[in-house]
Amino acid sequence: MSDIKLTATLRTDFGKGAARRTRREGLIPAVLYGHGTDPLHVSLPGHETFLALKHSNALFSIDVEGDEKLAIVRDVQRDPVRQVIEHVDLLLVNKGEKVSVEVPLLITGTIKEDRILVQDQQAITLEVEATNIPAHVEIDGGALQIGDQITAADLKLPAGAVFAGDPEELILSIAPAPTTEELD
Repeated sequence: MSDIKLTATLRTDFGKGAARRTRREGLIPAVLYGHGTDPLHVSLPGHETFLALKHSNALFSIDVEGDEKLAIVRDVQRDPVRQVIEHVDLLLVNKGEKVSVEVPLLITGTIKEDRILVQDQQAITLEVEATNIPAHVEIDGGALQIGDQITAADLKLPAGAVFAGDPEELILSIAPAPTTEELD
């Protein structure tokens, strides 16, 4: 995925009132931290940041007063009622650095009518280079037979990606669909 470029301005006011003023101006309060540096409190453009956060595991290229920084999203706080972004935590990364991210699983192919797909995991945790985070990991469900099981070791991971958990962890299985007699 390519970098998402955002321009940030440094914040000098802190606290609830300052954050509300920042949001009223159409900006989103954020903090950049990592690599043993002091946290940088910034304001990000509201609309551009909202659109950028729709991409899971996006790599951000943030210009802070002429200083270009690479970061990934660590946490997003949203208003539970209005779903407005209240604050973003960004983790600084370097090119080539390995990060741990949660990547969604995408099932492709058509499951035959006499089978049920039982998916135990919706996403998996991978250790990948910060500049090469995959959008998803695909599993071909159309070729699976009744009784087949896919474990983490069976996944086709992108180059350089390493599964962070137990390779025997069950991802999905195929069970026979119940007949009408069994449903009654």
